Amino acid sequence: MIREALAALLSFEDDIEVVAQVGRGDEVMEAAKRASPDVALLDIEMPGMDGLTAAAELRRACPQTKIVILTTFGRPGYLRRAMESGVSGFIVKDSPADKLARTIRDVLNGQRVIDPDLAAAALADGASPLTPRETDVLAAATDGAAIAAIASGLFLSEGTVRNYLSSCIQKTGARNRTEARRIAEERGWL
Repeated sequence: MIREALAALLSFEDDIEVVAQVGRGDEVMEAAKRASPDVALLDIEMPGMDGLTAAAELRRACPQTKIVILTTFGRPGYLRRAMESGVSGFIVKDSPADKLARTIRDVLNGQRVIDPDLAAAALADGASPLTPRETDVLAAATDGAAIAAIASGLFLSEGTVRNYLSSCIQKTGARNRTEARRIAEERGWL
């Protein structure tokens, strides 16, 4: 419903044409290849594939397509990951409606557009303290997954998984791996 409302809103702009809509992150690539959009507007939370992963894949496969993330999840870690994926714009959904059209135009003109409050928060928050492998292990530690299952899935020993989880707990200041995962998600590190 929100996607359709945004498409309708953008269609009122004389210089913007909506050429495709998808409801899942794993449908982005096919739609982009078919429609060759100048700008892809993605959300972070999408079924099938999150918007940050879809953005990274789209950037590699269709480098001419500019990417704007429009999300309710205005977390500094998400912004940092989006910029690392080659996203050209990052704005939060509670921005004024005219800001979206202006952002699309600015991105098409080669500018990077980032919500200023989020940019300030990202600078204050700093980079994720987790290593890529710690991030992998913490991401695999969902819903109380057993150490053995995590180890098997990541081709690590159980002792190595325990060490990584211990490091994640320490770096996030958490009491346990569940809390470490929650903190990492809230900060946009996962």
